[in-house]
Amino acid sequence: MPYAIAIIRYRRPLDEVVANTDDHRAYLRTLRSTGTLLASGPFDPRTGGMLLLRLPDEGTTAALDAVRDGDPFWQRGIAQYELLPWNPTIGGEGLDALT
Repeated sequence: MPYAIAIIRYRRPLDEVVANTDDHRAYLRTLRSTGTLLASGPFDPRTGGMLLLRLPDEGTTAALDAVRDGDPFWQRGIAQYELLPWNPTIGGEGLDALT
């Protein structure tokens, strides 16, 4: 099963990030409910965050673009995304078991 890491870096001041965080997290909950998002959270210090994603076997590039494009942070120019397909060689079986 393909995986990816999305690194999110804020492009706007933290007060603008905070003002949009509820919408961003609501979007992430939809990704979680479909099994696309395995884990997420902000960096410390809060300069951005990271998503651990499970992708479909086919169309992984399009799936990654859709994750980014659906995020209110991206849509509103709050943050930029770095999308990194990832092939875990150690511990992958544990990721496969996550729901």
